[in-house]
Amino acid sequence: MSQTPPPASLGFLYPGHAAEDDYPLMGGMIDPPARVTLIHTSFVEDAHTVEALSEMGSVERLCSGAKSLVGSDIESVMWTSTSASFVLGLDGISEQIETLEKILGVPASTTAMAFARAVKTINAKKVAIAATYPEDVASRFRQFLSHFGIEVVHLSGQGIVTAAEVGTLKKEDVIELALANNRDDADALLIPDTALHSAAWLTDLEQTIGKPVLTANQVSFWEALRLCGKLTPQRGLGHLFEA
Repeated sequence: MSQTPPPASLGFLYPGHAAEDDYPLMGGMIDPPARVTLIHTSFVEDAHTVEALSEMGSVERLCSGAKSLVGSDIESVMWTSTSASFVLGLDGISEQIETLEKILGVPASTTAMAFARAVKTINAKKVAIAATYPEDVASRFRQFLSHFGIEVVHLSGQGIVTAAEVGTLKKEDVIELALANNRDDADALLIPDTALHSAAWLTDLEQTIGKPVLTANQVSFWEALRLCGKLTPQRGLGHLFEA
């Protein structure tokens, strides 16, 4: 008779305050519930610009946040900013991951990497992207995904400058964003901002557009479970968790 594995203990480094409540919410939505430890990291400027995001995702910022997790019982750790990882390119992401693993001694990843793995997991060849960022930042996400052979058939940037503003968007706003950027030739829709709430609406989003939807907080949580070997099929968190 198989035994239920013990609950996962997951660490998240989250820049500022916007949609961080998605993480404990998802922790309670899975079976068995996960223990979520979330640390807010600091930054100079809340802005979706390449310069501000590069500073936000710097090794110095991550080191400072990671030190708050030293001695905790976490089994994996995530840097939960999509844009403050992909703007640094693959080398910058590798440095982020190596830094976290060295400090904390557990597997680490970033939201950008989680997107690449999640797209492959659901076997999506072509994707549409509904980004909240300005176009120049959003285009760097397309460039990042191209390294993994993922074809972007549609990309839109909403031009929202701050994460704080993104965090105020409601369910109807997010569903409208998804509908406006869905494309028939896309196998999945990606919504890549951890400042955007989505965890409670994943089923509604997928039912509305009729295909898998991958959101930043969803894939970050999925990646954290995958890293510590406690990813199991779950309901209510989208096709990714059922795959």
